[in-house]
Amino acid sequence: MAQPKKVIPFETVTQPWEPVPTPSRFKNALSKYRVWRDEKRCIKCGRCVEVCPYGVHAKAGNYLRRPKSYRCLGTACQNNEFYCVKQCPGQALRVSIHPVFSTLGDSRWTPELLLANWWQAETGELPYIDLDYRLGDSGGGFDKLRFLFPKARPDFQLSHDDISLEVEINRRGDGRPQIKLAVPWYGGGMSFGSVSINTIISRVQAAIRFNTMVSTGEGGYPEALYPYDDNIVTQIATGLFGVREETIQRVRMVEFKYAQGAKPGLGGHLLGEKVTPSVARMRESVPGSSLFSPFPFHSVYSVEDHKKHIDWIKEINPRALVSVKVSTPTDVDMVAVGSYYAGAHVVQLDGSYGGTGAAPDIAKKNIAMPVEYAIPKVHQFLRAEGIRDHVTLIASGGIRTAYDIAKAIALGADGVQIGTADLVALECLRCHNCESGRGCARGIATTDPELVDLMTVQWGTNRISNLYYSWTWQLKEILRRLGLRSIRELVGRTDVLAHLDYFDRPVDDDLRRKS
Repeated sequence: MAQPKKVIPFETVTQPWEPVPTPSRFKNALSKYRVWRDEKRCIKCGRCVEVCPYGVHAKAGNYLRRPKSYRCLGTACQNNEFYCVKQCPGQALRVSIHPVFSTLGDSRWTPELLLANWWQAETGELPYIDLDYRLGDSGGGFDKLRFLFPKARPDFQLSHDDISLEVEINRRGDGRPQIKLAVPWYGGGMSFGSVSINTIISRVQAAIRFNTMVSTGEGGYPEALYPYDDNIVTQIATGLFGVREETIQRVRMVEFKYAQGAKPGLGGHLLGEKVTPSVARMRESVPGSSLFSPFPFHSVYSVEDHKKHIDWIKEINPRALVSVKVSTPTDVDMVAVGSYYAGAHVVQLDGSYGGTGAAPDIAKKNIAMPVEYAIPKVHQFLRAEGIRDHVTLIASGGIRTAYDIAKAIALGADGVQIGTADLVALECLRCHNCESGRGCARGIATTDPELVDLMTVQWGTNRISNLYYSWTWQLKEILRRLGLRSIRELVGRTDVLAHLDYFDRPVDDDLRRKS
């Protein structure tokens, strides 16, 4: 069958990509500290502008702009000679914790982790403010794991140029095309309908810059994605929304979603208010009508049935690789082996920590196995079966930071799939209102035309690209300090990890890069 005509990608990618400063799209960016200026006391002398090296204060003609509090070191600055509060002749300035700070986020995405992500998305650098860019406060999972870096550091002889982050997707040796990603992650499925088209395109364009991929989710294949075919993974879920042979033929990888870690056994759902005419047309449904993907595929009840699914894709698109996304039940190791023998190139373990605000807490917190347990369980079982080197193991569900990526790989994954971290880079607040009414008030997880236009594609692309740049730096620094030349050498290296509940010695894993 003839392949569809391919469209030239939107830009010629030049590596490495350098960060582009991309500030918040809102007038007053949220921050950990707040700089207060008493306008009655301020004499407009501009002394604060002169002394602050971080650009907190600025003048506009004869007037002082409102302080950019998110750039402020906060109370840690009070011992510096340039501390604006001490330098102000009118005693018009004070610094305190921002009153909104403690209301942000949740235990997994803490206020500090949100702000650290936003900082990296703006600058491509690690924050110089005392924000923890590595960990949340969940009390478990990746937040309890630490790296054990050697105290004697011959690894410092390595430079970042010596270190490779590349991951090969097809390891079966079955004659089908190779896909090599330049970084050990690709974008998870967020369907058209659950998030805006601007969000989707921003993620794809950032992926192109870093030679990786993004999944469409189960919302079909919008025509706006046609120029980016080679960087798209199209998803087939139980609802078969928008699944057509001509779109399957466009891509280099097809993803079967058998289960989602945030709501295993429940299927997918999109409430009627988000099913706009354009979404309904893409999903071949009725505007305003809620859409549900059942659980499971009622055509798959055995490995043989599973193989028929995969063979169907391989026949329709001879150049496509096949990924199988599953949740993490207690027998997930047997599921992974079955997927391999059915012909899958990628087995994706989707843990319960992911999902948008649409995923019910009762499912996220009570069903399936935490992904940090599932990864080594599957990795070790595949090794015992003698097939570990022939299948690519991808982890997803709650990957928030470069540290989480490295920890998942050290536990046994080859790479990860990310989702929420991209949305946070676009200034998601983690308010969990994704499915309420018109959707996200910040124009990220919405299909409302007015809200979609709150964010431009160029701004979104640069924000996610800046985050990725910071991640590549951090991952290479982790590998350098471990004395490893490739991300492949980190796979399954549980010996470089410590769990705080069972380890009583101090660990040093701060990679902070001073600006």
